[in-house]
Order: sequence, then C-alpha cells, then structure tokens
Amino acid sequence: MADRPHRGPRWRTNGRDPRAVKQADKPTRVVALISGRGSNLQAIIDAAGTSLPIELCAVISNRADAQGLERATAAGIATAVLEHTDYAEREQYDQALIELIDRYRPDLVMLAGFMRILSPAFVRHYAGRLLNIHPSLLPDYRGLHTHQRVLDAGEQLHGCSVHFVTEELDGGPLIVQAQLPVAADDDEASLAARVLQKEHQIYPLAIRLFAEGRLRLSDRGKVELDGTPLTQPLTFTPEQEIS
Repeated sequence: MADRPHRGPRWRTNGRDPRAVKQADKPTRVVALISGRGSNLQAIIDAAGTSLPIELCAVISNRADAQGLERATAAGIATAVLEHTDYAEREQYDQALIELIDRYRPDLVMLAGFMRILSPAFVRHYAGRLLNIHPSLLPDYRGLHTHQRVLDAGEQLHGCSVHFVTEELDGGPLIVQAQLPVAADDDEASLAARVLQKEHQIYPLAIRLFAEGRLRLSDRGKVELDGTPLTQPLTFTPEQEIS
C-alpha cells in the first residue's frame, strides 16, 4: 500500500466546471464534504436561500455511492467524487482534496458525515472556516458509536454539537449544542433518530451565524459571537426551541 505511486488528483464531477461558477456578491460560498446518506446536507439544502444566506457551491464525497450526491444533484448543486482509495497516504489524498475544494473558492467548508480523519495540513489550510457536527455532547463521547456508548453508560442526557475543526479529533472549539433526555425505552436506533432531528436544527443555525458574519474563530482559537468570546457553547436544553 505504501509503495503505490501517487497518480495525482482523479476527481470526477457531474459535468460543471467549478472554475466557471460565478462568484456571489453576498451569499457565503459553502462546500460540503460527505461520505454517506447526507441527511444533514439535506437540512442545509432545504434552508439555503431562505433562512441561510449561503450558496452551496459543491458537494464532494470520498465515495461514489454516497446517497448525498443524489440529494445534491436533485437540488442542482455541483458534485464531485475524490476516492481516498486512489491514494497511498492520507496526506496525498488531503492535498488533492484541498486542490479540488479550492477550485470552488469556498468561504466555508462543512463536514456532513465525512468519514475521514483529516490531516493537520488540511485542517490548517481551512482554519477558522471548517465546521463539523458530532452526535454527542462534546467533549464527552468523541469518535464513533456515540449512541450505544451513551446507553451503555446509563446517561440521562445526550445530544449533538457543532464545532470548529482543529487538529484534535472532535476536539475543536464548541459553537452550539442541543440536549435531549435519554428515554427508558431508547435503543441505539431510536436515540440516534432523535439526535439526528436536533442535528438538523443546530447545524443550519451555526452556518447561518457564520454566514451572517456573527460567528468567527479568533486567532487565539476562541469562538466569538457578535465580537464576544463564548465561555461555553450556545446550549439548547430539551425544553428550549432552537431558532
């Protein structure tokens, strides 16, 4: 594997030349990275142009069979596939991914179920303009299988988090969280479904705050909202409406 020669970028698009995309004067240009079904992507697509002042320029996947690509195509959004299996090293893939993303000139890159651990060079390249959503109340339950781990631990509260991406896995500065109670009859599937509903609410919110220029990551790595550093993430309790 390590001896496989690097053959250069081999992305495939849906026929649109990203260099020909007209620059928008006002909307924040967003590129989404996905690996699977793209349900969070669909929530952003649904909100774009109404409550979200963004232009979804492209959806990029490391898997050609990702269902989210079909969602993007149905919405008239450019798509591209850059398969990680074509690259011997993570750093090679990430450099090719940077080159592909930058062809769309994004102001923001959003991870929407992109199942890749990103290299430090990639994260640094998009520092302050790279967001992720994670299905737990970070910093608890980083990584995978969060819902079952929450159930196994007997937790009474669960939820999801949006954060700026840093080199620390699921460890970037937190922006917003939504909480929900763990029901006595919850299993992994039912808990995941209820958390996903919250994800579909807080991810558009975080992206809207960024697009409106209200949210930023300072040079000191602190989240600022309306020019004021957040001492803790915006947190929605189970009783609060997310808006």
